Amino acid sequence: MKTIFSGIQPSGTPTIGNYIGAMKQFISLQNNYKGYYCIVDEHAITVQQEPQKLRQQTRSLAALYLAVGLDPEKATIFIQSEVSAHAEAAWIIQCNTTIGELERMTQFKDKSQKNGRTGVSAGLLTYPPLMVGDIVLYNADLVPVGDDQKQHLELTRDFVERFNKRYAQPNQEILTMPEVKIAEQGSRIMSLQTPTSKMSKSDSNPKGYISMLDKPDVIRKKIKSAVTDSTGIIEYDVENKPGVSNLLNIFSAVSDRSIPELVEAYAGKGYGEFKSDLAEAVVDLLEPIQIRYEELLASDELDDILDRGAEQARLVANKTLQRMKNGIGLGRKPRRK
Repeated sequence: MKTIFSGIQPSGTPTIGNYIGAMKQFISLQNNYKGYYCIVDEHAITVQQEPQKLRQQTRSLAALYLAVGLDPEKATIFIQSEVSAHAEAAWIIQCNTTIGELERMTQFKDKSQKNGRTGVSAGLLTYPPLMVGDIVLYNADLVPVGDDQKQHLELTRDFVERFNKRYAQPNQEILTMPEVKIAEQGSRIMSLQTPTSKMSKSDSNPKGYISMLDKPDVIRKKIKSAVTDSTGIIEYDVENKPGVSNLLNIFSAVSDRSIPELVEAYAGKGYGEFKSDLAEAVVDLLEPIQIRYEELLASDELDDILDRGAEQARLVANKTLQRMKNGIGLGRKPRRK
């Protein structure tokens, strides 16, 4: 089986958009790939965090991973900071990555221009090598990302090619070259209030997103107030009807019904009935996830799974890290016994 790696920051509760664009894919992929799913809490500290809140959000995200259907018997689920090889590999990667490459990263450019270079942490510049380490440590063949992360995967591929060329023996490779898996078309879920912008958990308007932990009445109200248009016609037309098209994308993803099928089913019907049925479909999806999530948080099962996941991850990551060290010349050559 090929290996897949994915990591999500514990920066708040994921939205229905995160579920459709990423987490739902994890479930379908776990049967065909050896999966490593990581809560990347070390990435979160590029900005200042409140310690207790960070720990709570890290554990919460791990519980959601499991509640949506990730099986710890099929996939390794772990917390990044509990596998020290990530930070150690990141230093080796930084030393084989140029400042020019890092300064070209879009997120660094955007945030440093907004806040001023003296107002951002050095970690904002150097966290892409940590992301590279996340991927290469587990010999990942495939990494599912959105368009906004494609640049980081290009950096990863450039680094793997460079590192193998510099340090690997002839006809051998130290690191595996990963392939990029872009989320399927239609999985990009937009804001309920501004359907030309991506749905985000950091949206200043809470009506713009549906949290995975929103209660049923909250979900119904948010979908009822979602922006549509004045025509009352349910059709898929992203350019002219972005609001309705976005709701159709959500409805299709949570009900496993095709968009043409939904358009036909609601032909001649108004937005009210359409939104009401969509809200119930979202509630039906999220309620069992939320019940399982609460069960995990209240038991020792979650921590037992994370303990096992960290142990499994360390075994693989430490072997890759040792290959990197051997290749670059760090440490003493082990004596044979």
